[in-house]
Amino acid sequence: MKIINNKKDAIQELKRISTRTNSETNNEISAIVEEILLEVKNYGDIAVEKYTKKFDGFNPSPMQVKENQLKAAWDEIDSNLKNSLEVAHKRIKKFHEREIPSSFMIKGEHGDTVQRRWRPVKNAGIYIPGGRAAYPSTVLMNAIPATVAGVEEIIMVSPGNKEGEINKTVLAAAYLSGINKVFRIGGAQAIGALAFGTNQINKVDVITGPGNIYVTTAKKLIYGSTGIDSLAGPSEILIIADETAQSTLIAADLLAQAEHDPLASSILLTTSKNQAKEVLEELYKTIDGHPRKEICMQSINNWGLIVICENYESCIELSNNFAPEHLEILAFDSKKILEGIENAGAIFLGKWTPEAVGDYLAGPNHTLPTSGNSRFSGSLGVETFMKNTSIIEFNEESLKVNSLDIINLAKSEGLHSHANSVQIRFED
Repeated sequence: MKIINNKKDAIQELKRISTRTNSETNNEISAIVEEILLEVKNYGDIAVEKYTKKFDGFNPSPMQVKENQLKAAWDEIDSNLKNSLEVAHKRIKKFHEREIPSSFMIKGEHGDTVQRRWRPVKNAGIYIPGGRAAYPSTVLMNAIPATVAGVEEIIMVSPGNKEGEINKTVLAAAYLSGINKVFRIGGAQAIGALAFGTNQINKVDVITGPGNIYVTTAKKLIYGSTGIDSLAGPSEILIIADETAQSTLIAADLLAQAEHDPLASSILLTTSKNQAKEVLEELYKTIDGHPRKEICMQSINNWGLIVICENYESCIELSNNFAPEHLEILAFDSKKILEGIENAGAIFLGKWTPEAVGDYLAGPNHTLPTSGNSRFSGSLGVETFMKNTSIIEFNEESLKVNSLDIINLAKSEGLHSHANSVQIRFED
């Protein structure tokens, strides 16, 4: 893990980290995913089964998890875990219920009306990763805003293990969330099944949820025919701290991100040289006995960074430039720093708000923009599962009053028939 003490080098290193998934292999991956998607489009379940056997090592037939298995998973999990899931569900739902957009109408002085009307999509597909870890929290974060939006059918796909089984807690979270159907498939073939539909899986209007590079590439390729939430990259955290912050807490929060994935990035911007050294020492000391040591080491060594900054202003500038997915502020005057932050997916204030709070139950969604995308986008939410329609109604008087302006504008664009479609309505 590097320690940098000048802004110029820091900017270059942050740029390197932000673009860590932009590689020459992306073209190769795109070609592989295109082939998978084409087969799924043409051959449906047969192709899905073929690629599940090839990549996940089991025969997924039958693909759908039975409803009584979801109920059984809920009944079988530990009562304390069940309670924790219910607490998280309640908080997340309460937050997202405040996100529901309002339809509105504006009445013109001549009797015309213009409206914006919000409606949910009919059905949605949510992708829940498997592999290195199980993510029941991701089930809640994707399913709850969809149910709050009023989506009629929610289909969940998640890769099974070598025996073809989905993690029990993931299934329990699906049951709690009221998901209609669960299929034990993953990868690009699962995205294709949701996007195109098969005999067993209905075509959906929107696909959400994170995945590996193959899943992300598949979402990118099907976008346009099917809606998506975002193109998620590897997770990242940036911490702004000063000498008042405890180095042990900073190290713990950096490692909480590093343990996700070898490509996860953990960054510290600090105004204290001593703190930079202490955090680095604490990191490697803690990693030594970590159950996910290999993953943490790859993440910290390749994509970790500590920058010693002159002041808060420098920290703010570098943070806004990087536009992190997660931003923690552990400083004496955290509110002052907050005022200067323009780009961040989610912000965590103070020593009592580790990023893990947001991952599990604070309420706001943990599906956030990565790779600098918080410059122009935000978290997954209720609107992800909704669409708006404009409704316009003029009467004779309101069209007549505005007709000349419409005609003038149409003629300025050289669109004769546009102008005529208004003018003809007032000819004898």
